[in-house]
Amino acid sequence: MPRIVCICLSHWPVTRLRRAGLAPERGPLAVAAEGAGGLRLVALDPEARALGLNPGEPLGRVRARIGVQLQVYPADPEADRDSLLRLCRWASAYAPLVAPFGPAEAADGLYIDVAGASHLRGGEANLVTDLAARLARATIPARIALADTPGAAFALARHGGTDRIVVPPGGCAEALRGLPVEALRLDPDIAAGLRRLGLRRIEELDALPRGPLARRFGEALLLRLDQALGRRAEPLAPLTEAAKYAAACGFLDPIGRQSDIVRTARDLMAEIAPRLERDGLGACALRLALHRVDGAVRDLDLGLSRPERHPERVAALVSLRLDRLGSALDAGFGFETVALAVTVTGAMPARQMDLGSTIAGDGVGFLADALAQRLGRGLLRLEPWASHLPERADRGRAWVAKEDHGSLPGMGGGQMLALPPLSSGKGDPCVSRSRERGTRIPKGARPAGRAEPPSAPSLPSPDPLLGPRFPAEGGGKARTIASPWPDHLPPRPLVLFPRGEAALDVLATVPEGPPRRFRWRAQIHKVAHAEGPERIAAEWWREPGAERDYYRIECEAGHRLWLYRDGPHAPDRPAAWYVHGLFA
Repeated sequence: MPRIVCICLSHWPVTRLRRAGLAPERGPLAVAAEGAGGLRLVALDPEARALGLNPGEPLGRVRARIGVQLQVYPADPEADRDSLLRLCRWASAYAPLVAPFGPAEAADGLYIDVAGASHLRGGEANLVTDLAARLARATIPARIALADTPGAAFALARHGGTDRIVVPPGGCAEALRGLPVEALRLDPDIAAGLRRLGLRRIEELDALPRGPLARRFGEALLLRLDQALGRRAEPLAPLTEAAKYAAACGFLDPIGRQSDIVRTARDLMAEIAPRLERDGLGACALRLALHRVDGAVRDLDLGLSRPERHPERVAALVSLRLDRLGSALDAGFGFETVALAVTVTGAMPARQMDLGSTIAGDGVGFLADALAQRLGRGLLRLEPWASHLPERADRGRAWVAKEDHGSLPGMGGGQMLALPPLSSGKGDPCVSRSRERGTRIPKGARPAGRAEPPSAPSLPSPDPLLGPRFPAEGGGKARTIASPWPDHLPPRPLVLFPRGEAALDVLATVPEGPPRRFRWRAQIHKVAHAEGPERIAAEWWREPGAERDYYRIECEAGHRLWLYRDGPHAPDRPAAWYVHGLFA
């Protein structure tokens, strides 16, 4: 039989503000949110309730009615929910099954199923006493009740006569007899309809025939009544299910050094890895829980770009995450328990590896994971976008690893891919790029996506972050890999400005020719070599505009720039020039 503890938190939004130091400890205080007709009160502290205020009242009417100064703060439901979830994780020290209130309760609080765990605290009465004392020390006002069902525990915690109630097993019906019908978590319209009929107590409602009640008020009324009295089961939706792949380690002497935490995380992953390998899975997300001596729990969530189960690699990511936290980790008097759980898994079949090759997954996938843990934010990649204008031809999106990430087959994890030599002619000496930022492609390389000679072996698809790769071939030839980016465009700069920067005092040999000298960023640039033009028409379906003539130029100082002339040159109106990007 379940034994449910219900913790009903009084004015939780106010409590959160005061515990976070965002509101004063004394004085009438209220939290307001936008509602019908303007701002309305949603939470009140005891001093505000003593003034006769109630949740739901319009704020303007309240200010006009009371004579004392009322401190009002805006509601933040997301922050309230996050704080409640942290409290739920703290409460999991009493029992593993913890569930926050749902919409039906229309309040803030949580349930704990302590069946089979209360003896660890000396019995149910001692457990409730200890729980109430800990919440009081943390300045969290709460009403607590323990009963056989969530419905009965909530009714007693919210509408019972005292702040702490323990109902013996099988005593729910007797304990609920005198409570109002609102204690059954009914819709307000149903509760109001029952009161109009003179049905104010649960015992009066339970004594009536069920058929007429169902026809008049619907099945929901009987469902709530039966759940409270234990006639129908009401399963709780736990905060987190028990992880299938998890391990924990306890310490007689608490640990606090980063090296000890990393070593423990590595050992725990080594314990989990065989189970993952047996099922052909890898970890895509992990949670490292650090339990402090004083009961506080610090959870570190690690997201991986691809399935992983190698202990050393996971330990390296944990170390980077702890580096970012620094003193914010706050070990206090030390951590007495460290737990590692795999929260998301992905398929990771066994792979045949060449002799001397490193662990599969070296390369971009691990680099992305390391950067995400160290920087604290996800990575972005560029993808092509249907537009003629360079500034609109790509857009950023969250980078997600694919199956072909990492080193190419047959190559060591640290092996570099050789590039063929650059052309030594007087053509454009610039090193251009594919449309994926940061990929360097020799000018003489074969355009992406074209057919290879029959003798050229095929390679996997390109890495979505770094783009095509070009391993060296005999005779200086280079192979390319199919790319989603257009392969018919001339070279594009490594750095593309969001909008062109004006180039002033431009001198050209002929009006329609390339520039010979110009001033940009307060410096005079003399052109040593220029290639172009590449004409890009305006997108007339978006907005009118002039055609652009782009030139790739190299200055005498060595700068390689991408300039364009905005529209044709006219005697009465010289064409404007802009610098749109940098090759080097």
